Amino acid sequence: MSGKLKWACSLGLMFMASPSLAAIGLISPSEAHESITRTDAKKRPLLLDTRGGYKDYISGHLPTAHHINFDTLRGTDQGVPVQYLPEDLTRPLLERAGVDRGRQHILYAEGGTGDEILSASMVAYVLEKYGIEDIKIIDGGLPAYKLSYELSQEYPNTPRGTLPKKAKFSIGTDVKTVMQRKDQKNVVLVDARPKNEYLGEDSVWPRKGHIPGAVSFPWRMVMTSDNTHKFKPYSEVQSLLTDKGISPDKEIIVYCGTSREGSLLRFYLTHVAGYKNVVLYEGSWKEYAALKELPVETADPSQNNSKS
Repeated sequence: MSGKLKWACSLGLMFMASPSLAAIGLISPSEAHESITRTDAKKRPLLLDTRGGYKDYISGHLPTAHHINFDTLRGTDQGVPVQYLPEDLTRPLLERAGVDRGRQHILYAEGGTGDEILSASMVAYVLEKYGIEDIKIIDGGLPAYKLSYELSQEYPNTPRGTLPKKAKFSIGTDVKTVMQRKDQKNVVLVDARPKNEYLGEDSVWPRKGHIPGAVSFPWRMVMTSDNTHKFKPYSEVQSLLTDKGISPDKEIIVYCGTSREGSLLRFYLTHVAGYKNVVLYEGSWKEYAALKELPVETADPSQNNSKS
């Protein structure tokens, strides 16, 4: 093989490996605008507004955006609230929203409390779980988009989609697996909630604290301070992650309160940072806290959380 050919192959592999060019990842507001305003409607992506407030959507949304309230994908199961719905309920909901195996899917959100980006990452997680391979979250969300472009109040006529037959349930895990895996040498359990909840200094949860052995890495640490819909580059977060033992060579299990914060941190680690082995504990603290036979911890073991 000639030197030029070797260089070209190496360059091609480098681009293929780049997280920014992956089929699941981020898209800028300008790139999203260009895609959704293409003349040929058949080449446009499916645009999903994931906000929980339907009046927010009605008052103004990105052109062609279909509203899918993130919370329609969850419900109470055996007394535990906001659990992901089973497959026989989830598939029809996604297909009615137009989710389709042959389309690109662009997601966005906005919320007055600054945390509605979590609805976008949660819906992205569900789409990936059901086999969708082309998913983008608008970097900066609705706040960034509307700085340059007009919103719409038109409802799109979204055709019903068809999901892939093969799902990808392996990106999530359950409490039994967490308890079996969390103390393994190469496993890092990460709590994505705000630090006060990790320490049990909150008024929300019936049991206070975190899963023993978990390290604290609040989801906002990967977002910019002026726009919690805009992701920080991995170069700005890498040392913070590795200081907590959250490195690409480890098996990472992420959880939070109801799995939205965890879905964002998993999205970042997998599709922005390029980590290969990150799963979401779907039950998260809402389930774990209800299992009173399981131990909890309130101390911060950050001085000894790195596993080698």
